[in-house]
Amino acid sequence: MERKIYIFIVLISMLITPDLFSKNINTNNLSCDNKKAVSDSFPIFADLVYEYRIAELNNLSPIELEYNVRVRRYIDVYTIERREHLAEIIGLSELYFPLIEEKLDKYNLPFELKYLAIVESALDPKAISSSNAVGLWQFKLNTSRMFDLKVNSYIDERCDPYLSTEAACSYLQYLYRIFNDWQLALAAYNGGPGEVKKAIERSGGKTNFWEILPYLPEQTKNYVPAFIAVNYAMNYHNEHNIGAIPPKYINIKVDSLHINQAVSFKRISDVLDIPIDALEFLNPIYKQNYIPKLSTSAVLILPSEKILPFLRNEKIIFNKDLSKDDYEIVVTDIKPKDNKIKIIHNVKKGEYFHKIAMRYDCTIEEILLWNKLTNNNLSVGQKLVIWVDKKKAEQIAEEKNKPKQQRDINSRYIYYTVKNGDTIWSIATKFNCESITELKEVNKIKDETDIKPGTKLKIYLNN
Repeated sequence: MERKIYIFIVLISMLITPDLFSKNINTNNLSCDNKKAVSDSFPIFADLVYEYRIAELNNLSPIELEYNVRVRRYIDVYTIERREHLAEIIGLSELYFPLIEEKLDKYNLPFELKYLAIVESALDPKAISSSNAVGLWQFKLNTSRMFDLKVNSYIDERCDPYLSTEAACSYLQYLYRIFNDWQLALAAYNGGPGEVKKAIERSGGKTNFWEILPYLPEQTKNYVPAFIAVNYAMNYHNEHNIGAIPPKYINIKVDSLHINQAVSFKRISDVLDIPIDALEFLNPIYKQNYIPKLSTSAVLILPSEKILPFLRNEKIIFNKDLSKDDYEIVVTDIKPKDNKIKIIHNVKKGEYFHKIAMRYDCTIEEILLWNKLTNNNLSVGQKLVIWVDKKKAEQIAEEKNKPKQQRDINSRYIYYTVKNGDTIWSIATKFNCESITELKEVNKIKDETDIKPGTKLKIYLNN
């Protein structure tokens, strides 16, 4: 009763003197691709406001939702530090929440558990964690086998929103049966039931999440606070001037087909005139942009207006003689793909075409065509045009900008004494250095003319 009176007083105070409970921050330096969805200014509320709102959410949830310093930290992460990201998640929720809620209802689970998929993957069916957990619900390979989720060279059912949600519901139901407490079940979803049981034992048998928190792994300590914060952010995002940024294909009405033959996304794209990235978005289960022939029928999801064209063109789509291009045709058809990024590779001593092609995830034929080369001869210092996808380009940039002191401790290096006539370029070439910049950074050389005979240089040896 005292608690209800307290909440009532807070609510009345907010209505009478709102300025005491919030302040507006203008932040023009926050970038935003969609100004209608995310405002440049945002309010920061007093603790009493957050506490009242979460108490309101708690009244409607069988999962205990409470406010504290840890929860506030994650509220700030979603509503201040990652505003644009939250706007994208809100848009994706319009696509994924209906199917998640349907499964939660089937298993008689709290609907608030849909927010767990945001904590896990930010509603990205193809999300991959640093520990190789995959999908909306972040299942590792061994865990996925517990729920008969198929993973092979062509298919990863962890990426299927329907199948992975079914598995997550089954697992959450199992964890709740073990602990009979939703906060502990959530902690177990993250850290495993064994870690939660050990924390309970170390705490002297306590079964309150906040009391066993000191005994949990660091990541699990923050898991329940993050879940509560997401509950808050998704229900009160409008109060923080954050709207939805719809995903690229959310407005596409989709339908599914069952097919019994193998086919590539490229063939479907070519015949139906649908972008491959649309097929990837709608069919995240297929790893290689290829649907293999299965013992049972495979499911293909398409925009609804493409269903009839698919059925009318099945013979063309599945015609192996047409779809299996001759090797020579493949080679002559090589060209920079959409969304590829052009980089320049400087050929180093000891490099050859196979090594370069493997590094950049391409083929020798592609390199030859991109550079209009007629043979496989390479020379040190030769510049090659290479086209890579965005992820590979980011990886290359990260490696290039990585501080040299972060090199693997097992990297081999020597000391070289500069001789008459040596230059930075000739030394870098002689020892197949990663780059001239690396050689200068490792030896703190500001001006290339500074090196003199007798100077000792540290040189990392590249395999």
